Amino acid sequence: MKKALIIGAGPAGLTAAYELLKNGEDIDVTVFEESEHMGGIAKTVDYKGNRMDMGGHRFFSKVPKVNEWWDNMLPMQACPAYDYKTLGIEVPLAENGPDPENEDRTMLTRRRVSRIFFNRKFFDYPISLKFETLTNMGLFTTMQVGFSYLASVIHKRKENSLEDFYINRFGKKLYSMFFERYTENLWGRHPSVIAPDWGSQRVKGLSIVAIIKDMFGKMLPGKENRKVETSLIEEFKYPKLGPGQLWDVTASEIEKMGGRILRNHQAVGVIKDENDHLTGVKVRHDGKEEVFEGDYIISSMPVKDLVAGMNDVPKQYADIAAGLPYRDYITLGVLVPKLLLKNKTKMKTIGNIIPDNWVYVHDKGIHMGRFQIYNNWSPYMIKDLENTVWVGLEYFCYENDEWWNMSEDEFADFAINDMINLGLISDKSEVIDYHEEKVKKAYPAYFDTYEHMDELVEYLSGIDNLYCVGRNGQHRYNNLDHSMCTSFETVKNILSGTKDKSNIWSVNTEKEYHESK
Repeated sequence: MKKALIIGAGPAGLTAAYELLKNGEDIDVTVFEESEHMGGIAKTVDYKGNRMDMGGHRFFSKVPKVNEWWDNMLPMQACPAYDYKTLGIEVPLAENGPDPENEDRTMLTRRRVSRIFFNRKFFDYPISLKFETLTNMGLFTTMQVGFSYLASVIHKRKENSLEDFYINRFGKKLYSMFFERYTENLWGRHPSVIAPDWGSQRVKGLSIVAIIKDMFGKMLPGKENRKVETSLIEEFKYPKLGPGQLWDVTASEIEKMGGRILRNHQAVGVIKDENDHLTGVKVRHDGKEEVFEGDYIISSMPVKDLVAGMNDVPKQYADIAAGLPYRDYITLGVLVPKLLLKNKTKMKTIGNIIPDNWVYVHDKGIHMGRFQIYNNWSPYMIKDLENTVWVGLEYFCYENDEWWNMSEDEFADFAINDMINLGLISDKSEVIDYHEEKVKKAYPAYFDTYEHMDELVEYLSGIDNLYCVGRNGQHRYNNLDHSMCTSFETVKNILSGTKDKSNIWSVNTEKEYHESK
């Protein structure tokens, strides 16, 4: 029997394990996960009955196989505890109705509401061209935006940086208002020194032209089949108990099929023979190291750590891997009775709070990058939905920097001050409780040695039985569905005996999606 060793129980690792067991014959599967949680950065943390989503995860894909996979794990069912129709939210029934034995195994349909908070005013994200936006900007700023955009159309920049990328699509004025500050906050670097790859991967075809086309597309017949950029979607699926629920269910299915998931087992190295063939994975557990032998090694661990833990790597590739940068992440869950921000939209919400899933913060002097309102992701994530609002304050940082090394109480004091300065609450006495979570290597970054990433990919692809999958496994800022797709391609290659791995590395390089509801 062939043995597949999978590093990491995040979306990519668990997808690979499930697909191998479901479709493979005589393949023994073992997954190594350094923590107790399933889902990697897509896990859900339960703190005293209030659940936290690490970073916010919209379940939306234009890949049919991904949607079928999600529906198989968590069917769409009616949730009778809350009257969604009064909120304008449709929750379709599963074909056979709710499963009384697994009533929590449910996907909800959620509205996508993400806005920018700038100068104490809300702006749509992505920026829309509706009357409210123009009013919030004011006549003079609106004129500046218009002339700036026309200038960017006439004089296109050569795209050497992320700054060039944004200015070409939105003009210099909108870039300075809504991209420059947030991007520098996210990455700790100015957009002028970040490769444009990040923009083309995350923003894809989004631009002023795309926004205008989408706006008019909604008014025309056949709007359901219009082309739409991912950033412009209006609804998405979401697990009833948070994103980690999907991966907990997946892990359970893997174990039912005979797969092993070894929790609290950290992969610290891979062993390569003289023929550049991997023979096993070195794993640390309870302070002891053990080597597991295997025929296929599927890695979703950070490329930096993978190469550092591999023997006999040529210096040029070891140096590229060692220099790959990451951005780390801290979120503080804060429980309050209410938010001071008023819901001025026409959208109904439980408790009449603002309807946003998350809000991007662009105010100077505020260190917070975003804040989530977990009540709006799923009402089932809140212990006392009627009387409390559970907010996630998000900060981008580096491991072992000043914020990272603060105690939980010190960081809470710092972050709650940001809440007060933003006008979310008026006083610290309003805070009922708080909880901090830290995530290492949450965001693979596109600067430093990243410019030589193609060379490292070529080297890693030459190791015949190594398959790099997922966001960190490929050092690519992938969405959830694309991370899964790298594993679909990997399993397809393993089962067919295909040696060429270009299909695995080319996931999420297309420039356009097509939406058909």
